[in-house]
Amino acid sequence: MLKAGPASIAAIAGTSGRHYLQRVATETWLSTFLTDHGAVAGTVHVLEGDVLKLSAAVNIPPPVMKITETIPRGKGMAGLAWERNEVVATCNLKTDTTGDVRPGAKAVGAQAALAIPVHGASGALRAVVGIAFLGERDFSEQELRGFQEAAASLPQAG
Repeated sequence: MLKAGPASIAAIAGTSGRHYLQRVATETWLSTFLTDHGAVAGTVHVLEGDVLKLSAAVNIPPPVMKITETIPRGKGMAGLAWERNEVVATCNLKTDTTGDVRPGAKAVGAQAALAIPVHGASGALRAVVGIAFLGERDFSEQELRGFQEAAASLPQAG
């Protein structure tokens, strides 16, 4: 009986196999990141050209995943984190009135949320990590820095 592990599947599948392995690695990283920080849902959007593309999602409703497959700079929390080059936070997704939260995000069964920009070695943005928490929450500057430092461990696209 032949046993094909992920590496041999990638070799057979070529580029699509590498994309699959990258997605699995990113989703595994995201699940761990959420657990480590007490979050209940999250996404990873990677920069591809002039848009952010959904690369991983945990506990995000399918309609929200569809709406957030591609995010332009400046739109929604992830697009604003990219545009501002800083963490974008809300203490409650459902009642936010800043305009930073798009209607689709309000469908996530959570309240407090962060969109965290992640930079590559050159300092350029490479991804935005989104995480959401069950209850309302205010974040200190120290906490925001800690989240940003932790998000920097996001695996590089290969």
